[in-house]
Amino acid sequence: MAGKNNINNSTIGEGSVFEGKFYISGSLRIDGKFEGEIKTDEELFVGETGKVKTNIEANAVVIAGTVIGNIKASEEIKLLETGRVLGDITAPTITIHNGVVAQGLITITGGYNKDSKKLIEESFNSENKKSTTKT
Repeated sequence: MAGKNNINNSTIGEGSVFEGKFYISGSLRIDGKFEGEIKTDEELFVGETGKVKTNIEANAVVIAGTVIGNIKASEEIKLLETGRVLGDITAPTITIHNGVVAQGLITITGGYNKDSKKLIEESFNSENKKSTTKT
């Protein structure tokens, strides 16, 4: 799930503080403190010492530190045992390890491009359909 070459393009190191907008083509690791806006087309990793206050948009997100803000991933979100999240989480796949503390709305899309609520209601109301087609 890491970036294409399993390396980080950028790192905000432990003890560092960054405020502002961070748009990156590649992966990002945060072990310091970040407040602002983050968008990446690859992976965002918040390490155990990372403290992030922002809405996150990325292909994949791994949280081992603290995040205040909404997280949206186009591929996957992993919340590791030391992860702390206050905000809504949306992704096709979400892994939550024992020990995670989180508060917010969790939406697992299963890879469907359709509104999750409508998809579930259609599944409930359909007769003898074993699965719903992805659109």
